[in-house]
Amino acid sequence: MKGSSRLVAFLGIIIIMAGVFAWTSPGLVKDIRLGLDLKGGFEVLYEASPLEGGVEVTPESLKQTAKSLQDRIDSAGIAEPEITTEGSNRIRVKLAGVMNEDEVRDMLKKPVNLTFRNPQGETVLTGADFVQNGADVVRDDLGNPIITIKLKDAKKFEEVTTALIGQKMSIYLDDTMLSDPMVNYAISGGSAQISGNYTTEEAKKLKDTINLGALPLQLTEKYTQSVGAKLGEQSLHQTVEAGLIGSGIVLVFLVILFRVPGVVAGITVVSYVWLLLVVFKLMNATLTLPGIAAFVLGVGMAVDANIIMYERIKEEIRSGKSLLSSLKAGSKNSLRTIMDANITNIIASVVLYVIGNGAIRGFALTMIFSILVSIITNIFFSRFLIHLLIRSNVFKKPSYYGVKEDEIRAL
Repeated sequence: MKGSSRLVAFLGIIIIMAGVFAWTSPGLVKDIRLGLDLKGGFEVLYEASPLEGGVEVTPESLKQTAKSLQDRIDSAGIAEPEITTEGSNRIRVKLAGVMNEDEVRDMLKKPVNLTFRNPQGETVLTGADFVQNGADVVRDDLGNPIITIKLKDAKKFEEVTTALIGQKMSIYLDDTMLSDPMVNYAISGGSAQISGNYTTEEAKKLKDTINLGALPLQLTEKYTQSVGAKLGEQSLHQTVEAGLIGSGIVLVFLVILFRVPGVVAGITVVSYVWLLLVVFKLMNATLTLPGIAAFVLGVGMAVDANIIMYERIKEEIRSGKSLLSSLKAGSKNSLRTIMDANITNIIASVVLYVIGNGAIRGFALTMIFSILVSIITNIFFSRFLIHLLIRSNVFKKPSYYGVKEDEIRAL
């Protein structure tokens, strides 16, 4: 009775898994973000340098410039950009699904232009007039956030504010007005306060923008790569097709070589693929060609883990042990070998992620999660399913596990 209940449990798990996979997989595949090498688009590597009269590029100004690029891209309606800083003076921009490449590139490489203008629209101050990182957010007597700024030339600022008493001095980033505070009196001493009905977040954003304007950066293209949408789609189909064919051949080989454990391996590999798709979805990760390569390589490593464990189980069966004892001994003896290999690969992938960039980091990150998911599905889940089958007392013959009767040695 117990044996039949374990077989029912095994079949129930498989049926439920099949239903969940069939129900969720189309949505998971559809929602995964595709990189520009699969979806089409372009990639640009910029080198940042100060404009004339500016100071050296700093990590903070580089991050702020990257944030400004992000805002420009968002305002252009381009979805899901990838913008990362690299080294001390470089910014990499990846935009998938973009058709008007030249127009977007012209928009991106314009320097960040922060200006203070009088009511007539004339520029009276630029970002270069402010002290680098001299803007800050403080609280007034009522606890409201206000922005304090420092000027390089106190006399110039006093002259400007004197001329604008009773008028507004608008603050613009490029052609977008950020704020238009009133000038109530001439401001001397080289510092000023900008007050208004700002939330804390709005005040912080304005402070960051002014600090960025104090160090305008010039962006120079050092590298660019374009991929047509049709070429990206073709690459995706060919890569996925090759991966499916290769995985299918390997799974058929496993069934021929290991019989029942081979079928279990097929189930766990499918589970591995589905669970990795879930991880990609939860991380909102971008899938690229190197990522698919790591994905397929992960399938191979998952199969390898099954082969190592099943071979150890077969050795134990040949030694004359019972099926249950062979499962326990084979699983225990193979675990250390499998874990050593996986840990080594994780360490190598971490190193690649730390020292690499772009596609290399995507490959490394995919490999890390592939290995972690493989440990769950192709070691522990696989062992659990085989344990259910052996305890069901239905598949008792050694031949079901790829071992011939004449290979078994008497104890």
